Amino acid sequence: MSSLAAYLRRIPFMSALAPLLVVYRFMSRIIYRVMPKGLFTRTFLIIVAPIVILQSVLVFVFMERHYQLVSRRMSEAVVRELAAVVYILDNYPQDPENRTIEALGSTALGMSISVMPLEPLPAPTQKPFFDVIDKELSLAISQRIGKPFWIDTVGRSRFVEIRIQLADSILRVFTRRSQTYASNSHIFLVWMFSTSLVLVVIALLFLRNQIRPIVRLATAADAFGKGRPVEDFRASGAREVRQASLAFIDMRRRIERQIEQRTTMLAGVSHDLRTILTRLRLQLAFLDDTSERDAMRKDIDEMTHMLEDYLAFASGDADEDIETVDMALLLEEIEEEAEISGNDVKTFFEGEGETKVKRLSMKRCLANLVVNGCKYGNRVEVHGRIDNRWLTVTVDDDGPGIPPEERENAFRAFHRLDIARNMDESGSGLGLAIARDIARGHGGDLYLESSLLGGLRARLRIPA
Repeated sequence: MSSLAAYLRRIPFMSALAPLLVVYRFMSRIIYRVMPKGLFTRTFLIIVAPIVILQSVLVFVFMERHYQLVSRRMSEAVVRELAAVVYILDNYPQDPENRTIEALGSTALGMSISVMPLEPLPAPTQKPFFDVIDKELSLAISQRIGKPFWIDTVGRSRFVEIRIQLADSILRVFTRRSQTYASNSHIFLVWMFSTSLVLVVIALLFLRNQIRPIVRLATAADAFGKGRPVEDFRASGAREVRQASLAFIDMRRRIERQIEQRTTMLAGVSHDLRTILTRLRLQLAFLDDTSERDAMRKDIDEMTHMLEDYLAFASGDADEDIETVDMALLLEEIEEEAEISGNDVKTFFEGEGETKVKRLSMKRCLANLVVNGCKYGNRVEVHGRIDNRWLTVTVDDDGPGIPPEERENAFRAFHRLDIARNMDESGSGLGLAIARDIARGHGGDLYLESSLLGGLRARLRIPA
């Protein structure tokens, strides 16, 4: 962004846009943090936001223009009738009881009119801020009649009380509230909001059907990436979504076919090489017991071990099914095997340990980490827990550790960090590579960190 702003400053008449772009970028980041991240919610907002804005504009125009205009005209009509009554009272003599003017109001004007003795008008009451009746009616009385008056439009009564001070009396009028303003405005609002609600519900139903294939595709891709079986997945939805689903199905078939071919090839290679190593062991059995024979047997054992590592790294864990495994029991099993080998290994697991993983692959992963720690250290501690739907297992040792800049290189296949570790130790350099490959096959990852024991910590984190 800074480079774009600097570029704009060099363009005539464009340097003023650079601060605006900075502000725009800042506001975009804030909006991105506040706005929802889900596709369904975002699409729903795209549909609802224009409807809400359109209805808000319509309500404002209707309430501010049409409603106010109609209310003003109705109030003026009522005030014209009151002005006629005031003119009659001021210019024509009336009967002592004012029955004629009261009859005129009830029969001809639809109002309750009475003439009261002269007395001070009541004090003005507090009016609501948005009181269209009081505002328009007061304005019309002031302009057309021009006499002191008092009106009461507050409350839920169906009538409005108006008092006008005459020369020697008070004219008191009760008129229906519906005569002074448009009382059927709510019908327009009800119909507008009702139809909008129906449209939103219909849009939600269609939107849900459109989002569902995308969710299924994401779930299937996530399950396939974690090595889990993808069952009953088929292309559905819109044309673009079906195209993406078909591309995923073809990709899955190609990957499965490639894995099957690789597994078949590795099985053949493994059989041939193991046959040769077996013949070499048999031939060594007929030789005399010499130091040369012991060295050759050691080389054959090392070749066998390296062959198993190569095959394990190349074949991966594609053929193994996922099952529910108690990780606490699995760690105890690894601890017992390490104790049989004479290593000091302690395992701990917090809380419930059942989760769905590939058991043999997970055991191979953790065993590689434990063996790696025992090889270069004297003490190994394994801690495991399941928290927020994530399985975390840490393997700490008190060995020499690995420098931070070399930790990522330690995961490279056939790469040995002989400077950081014992150069006399044999191995294929595949232990950490196999462990990370298994972790990523479960949808997680493996990290190397500094241990509290002074050596290296391997932290395994996969979805539980």
